[in-house]
Amino acid sequence: MFEAEETHTQLKDDFLDTTYPIMEHFYTIQGEGAHTGRSAYFIRTAGCDVNCWWCDVKESWEEEGHPVLKVGELVEAAVQSGAPFVVITGGEPLLHDLRDLTRGLKQAGLDVHIETSGSSPLSGQLDWITLSPKRFKKPLDEVFSYVDELKVVVLTNKDLKWAEDNAKKCPEDTRLLLQPEWDTPKSIDLIVDYVKENPEWGISLQTHKFLKVP
Repeated sequence: MFEAEETHTQLKDDFLDTTYPIMEHFYTIQGEGAHTGRSAYFIRTAGCDVNCWWCDVKESWEEEGHPVLKVGELVEAAVQSGAPFVVITGGEPLLHDLRDLTRGLKQAGLDVHIETSGSSPLSGQLDWITLSPKRFKKPLDEVFSYVDELKVVVLTNKDLKWAEDNAKKCPEDTRLLLQPEWDTPKSIDLIVDYVKENPEWGISLQTHKFLKVP
């Protein structure tokens, strides 16, 4: 678990009024990674400075044009859904200071997960950190100590080497997962062969796309 250090002067009594640009938030099923198949509430922040060309939510890249919502609104929606945990994703969620949002969610009794490229500093209270590193905007070294799950999207052999390089920086108990890029079928054979030769790795699939779950 990661928890940012805070001084008394940094704590806000009105943190539920703090706002964030939100592309969407919804109750769904976790579709990929270590928690695949579990019910979860997703909060997708707007704004991204990584801009993967294969991203399937490019509309999240710009902050402008999306609703600005209060922490209190987001917490209430997550609690009402009945989800056991919340996934903060993006865009790139760490472009925002997540202390107030995660404080609200934790006080409501929810576990907080994040999916990030790790290219910006960690913030907030995070129970599970999924790192999806990108070669063209590398993770900060400070992030690796807290990674619970390393999930690398694979298109070519270069991505397998990239996965190995990042795994060396993670804790020993980090879940190691390779995920084929949805529109690159040849990446499946690469991953299958690699995992058979390197059983410490597993395979993550975007099951929400098969199931047609948002």
